[in-house]
Amino acid sequence: MMGLFKRRSKKLEYEPMGVKEGLTEMKDLSEQIIDLSYAAILFDSKDIGRQVGELEEELDRLLHIVRIGVLLAARTREEAEQLAGILQVANAAERIGNASEDLVEILDSDIEFRPFAPFFLKEAEEKIWALRVVSDSDLCRRNVGDLGIEAETGARIIAIRRGTKWIYEIEGDRLIKAGDVLIVRGVEDGLKELKAYARGEIGWGKYER
Repeated sequence: MMGLFKRRSKKLEYEPMGVKEGLTEMKDLSEQIIDLSYAAILFDSKDIGRQVGELEEELDRLLHIVRIGVLLAARTREEAEQLAGILQVANAAERIGNASEDLVEILDSDIEFRPFAPFFLKEAEEKIWALRVVSDSDLCRRNVGDLGIEAETGARIIAIRRGTKWIYEIEGDRLIKAGDVLIVRGVEDGLKELKAYARGEIGWGKYER
């Protein structure tokens, strides 16, 4: 990449990791990097764009580990042929990372009308919204895992903006606080429902008032 998102080149070091574990991490990262690249464009955020670049580097590292693991595991030609499919899956995940990083290059472009993403995302079935959590919302002071937001609404939190800080690792024990801006992906009905919860307009399931 050029400018802010210039591609980085560094020596990749091998570290012991199972091929299955490496592929699982690549799958999870490739899903996250797609979400974040669209969020970066939608919110015209170079901060999120930088995170996309960091995740793409991590995909490169995992691909390196998986490749070495497959080479070490193949003892015969037949085994090598069977393991070739694993490499194809790993390469596909890494290409997703490259494409996502290419996508956020748009943020480095001199385009007159910004943010411009709503124009080409408005017809998408799944949308990305930013929802602010008010202090009297039932989402406050509860963690993502206990709430089961995705199961309840079909919407998935892909990032949280807390003041000037961005949080990208949304694990089950991640606590939601008043004032958080949730960057969420989902269909419009689910997003509207989650928006009502975030605004404190309705109670959340077992926490119903």
